[in-house]
Amino acid sequence: MARKPSAPRPKVLLRRDAIRRRVRAIARRMERDYAGERVHLICILKGACIFLADLLRELRLPVSVDFVAISSYGKGTLPSGEVRITKDLDASIEDLNVVIVEDILDTGLTLNYLYRILQARKPRSLRIAALLDKPARRVKEVPVDYIGFTIPDKFVVGYGLDFGEQYRNLPDVCVLPGGGEK
Repeated sequence: MARKPSAPRPKVLLRRDAIRRRVRAIARRMERDYAGERVHLICILKGACIFLADLLRELRLPVSVDFVAISSYGKGTLPSGEVRITKDLDASIEDLNVVIVEDILDTGLTLNYLYRILQARKPRSLRIAALLDKPARRVKEVPVDYIGFTIPDKFVVGYGLDFGEQYRNLPDVCVLPGGGEK
């Protein structure tokens, strides 16, 4: 019986304990910035869902949540160049303190697009929290207020990030050998 070739073994870049500490620090900073005011978190699906869940558990503020899905990657590791909303918000954000929660800021194309769309919907404030920042790939600058970690130009998976819908469940952020170097 022939054995299937095994998937490449990811190499840990950021351990879960370091991620947990950084998410807690981001929550404390948000609490200072908003001083007890309600914050409306908008999670970019699917990758940011674990970051959102951990951030929610850490925040000691009145919080509401919504979700948006954006398509910018195909099945591979490179952006397609086309950005579009595939699942819009469920409710108005007018006059709310909004924080976009994103897994990784890479080229900036996706976040720039979403930021402009949401700004037009007249929130009271609009900020961005990105767990990971990969500045080497930046094409469009985006005003990010909360950054977890700045990482090298490697393709990462785990903690919600995927490659072909696999690896999201890894508790650490890992580099995927052979999965693309971007």
